[in-house]
Amino acid sequence: QIQLIESGGALVQPGGSLRLSCVASGFTFKNFAMSWVRQAPGKKLEWIAGIINGGSYQSYADSVKGRFTISRDDAKNSLYLQLNSLKTEDTAMYYCTAGLEGSWNSYSPEWRGKGTLVTVSS
Repeated sequence: QIQLIESGGALVQPGGSLRLSCVASGFTFKNFAMSWVRQAPGKKLEWIAGIINGGSYQSYADSVKGRFTISRDDAKNSLYLQLNSLKTEDTAMYYCTAGLEGSWNSYSPEWRGKGTLVTVSS
């Protein structure tokens, strides 16, 4: 049974930082490229960051490039997202999932956890 559990979301002021975590189980984590996607209120899911298996290459959406950093620890079956210089428009539910920018949407919803909420507000 595939399980992805996100954590680390919180209420933070503009300009602040957070670190999100995702713990995976039920599949061989190290063999999969992984991504973070987010869904803002009233909007569709948006891919924001991806990392290949092995972790040697990362890619980012323009909206977060230079502010967010994706990383992984295969020994811990874990995926991370460091969020810096947060903006109000970063407010969203954040999910980890398998795949990269061009493939994450081909995975069924079971490949996403329940998400963790990031709220950026003063």
